[in-house]
Amino acid sequence: MSKRWAQQCAFNRIVTFSTKTTQHAAAAVVSDGAEPPAEQKTVATPPAAAQLPTPAPTPTAVRKPIVPSNYRFIYPEFLPDPKVEWRNPIREKLERLDMLDRRRQIDLPEFYVGSIMAVTSSDPHAAGKTSRFVGICINRDRCGLRARFVLRNVIDHQGMEVVYELYDPTIQKVEVLRLEKRLDDSLFYLRDALPEYSTFDESMEAEHLEEGAPVPVNDIKVVLRPRPWLERWERQNLSGVANIDQYIKDKHRKSAEKVQKPWEKYDLMKQYRSTIPEEEQTEVFAEVHTELHSLELQRKRNKRKRTFVKPEQLA
Repeated sequence: MSKRWAQQCAFNRIVTFSTKTTQHAAAAVVSDGAEPPAEQKTVATPPAAAQLPTPAPTPTAVRKPIVPSNYRFIYPEFLPDPKVEWRNPIREKLERLDMLDRRRQIDLPEFYVGSIMAVTSSDPHAAGKTSRFVGICINRDRCGLRARFVLRNVIDHQGMEVVYELYDPTIQKVEVLRLEKRLDDSLFYLRDALPEYSTFDESMEAEHLEEGAPVPVNDIKVVLRPRPWLERWERQNLSGVANIDQYIKDKHRKSAEKVQKPWEKYDLMKQYRSTIPEEEQTEVFAEVHTELHSLELQRKRNKRKRTFVKPEQLA
């Protein structure tokens, strides 16, 4: 009797799962004639308030960082390699993170081909375990952690060039003594120019440029020495050389005309394969813009900060 009585008094518990939202579920319950639960009861609004339109919820817009257009000239090493067969998105992303970590440790200022720079690096064979080289940047190439630049100077009537890896951990300090550009993207022809165009004082002081001022372009045209040259400069359409026609003959002009390809400036596919599209550039720099911008602000604050040097001998 007790078992039968327990079965009659028991009730069946039905658990349902609905994919509707709370408002839709409440409306469905009211339409069936059942009373909605206490937490879903709606309070009747007066007629005056019922006529007012309910404001629509404002969607949260995601603001994309505004990347300056000059980033592709200041930080060209952050762009991936234009050659498709050498591209690897995962490797490029990891390299960009390593490059930002390195820039937090050392100040890598803005520079271009034609800027006069001074690089201090550790050298176990030097007297003070460090060496400082001053020269003009004659080339800047490669991308990612493999980015490098070449400095040239004439010391004791001997031309010297040093190749630096931009993110080399042995570099301790990079200074830009004179920030400027040249007419050509590469200045390898300074190897065949007069020494005066590649000679710079090792104790040269930095020339400060006003903040926000455009980078000056040095339109000087160098004078080459007589042939033989290291390369056939007459075939490269150089704008920074003054006397190429002085040392070439008719046979040199004819051979230069044979190898010229003036139609390549209309080849859109070649330009596309040799450059990075603007959409990809914006995507890459949007990823690192916040960090680079904070590093730029920190560098400007350090320049404005006045450091106090304690004198060695007190009066």
